[in-house]
Amino acid sequence: MSELGERQAQAVAEALRDTPVTAVFSSPLMRAQQTARILLAERPEVPLHTSEALNEVRFFFEGQPLLSMASRDWDLYTGIDPTYEQPPDVVARAREFLTQVRREYTGQHVVAVSHGDVIAFTALWAFGVALIPANKHTLDNHGLDEAYPAPASLLTFIYAPDADERPTAVTYRRPYGEDLADHGVSPK
Repeated sequence: MSELGERQAQAVAEALRDTPVTAVFSSPLMRAQQTARILLAERPEVPLHTSEALNEVRFFFEGQPLLSMASRDWDLYTGIDPTYEQPPDVVARAREFLTQVRREYTGQHVVAVSHGDVIAFTALWAFGVALIPANKHTLDNHGLDEAYPAPASLLTFIYAPDADERPTAVTYRRPYGEDLADHGVSPK
């Protein structure tokens, strides 16, 4: 994780300081695990769980330069062999994770550390928006502050006790200012 990433994760830890977190789940990928450990640095009693359901999208461009993905306007799905994940596949595993967490941690605060497309498409599902590549940069059209999740941002799903599968409220915030924003090559 870069120094910038560490500072962004520290901003999240600070933003969650007064939240009574019961558990933290993380993608198995290194940066997500490092972020989770930063969030838990002052919470030794809170367990860290690794979940494949939070893993990065399994996509054709894995291991290729960012510029090859940027040249496709970050559409990692259109025209790609169906053996790779598509947005509905990504959301299906995220929904399984949410169902499990809601069952095991009813009424508690749980943090999940995941990746941009997983977060973006799961938010779109929560809003009832079509899970197509063209929609992944439209979160701001649905009441969130940014079109695509910023690194180390907080997307919160809130469920009423009698809620069905979809959350009853969704909130978003980036807990740091422009001084820590990453303006490099990344999904716009």
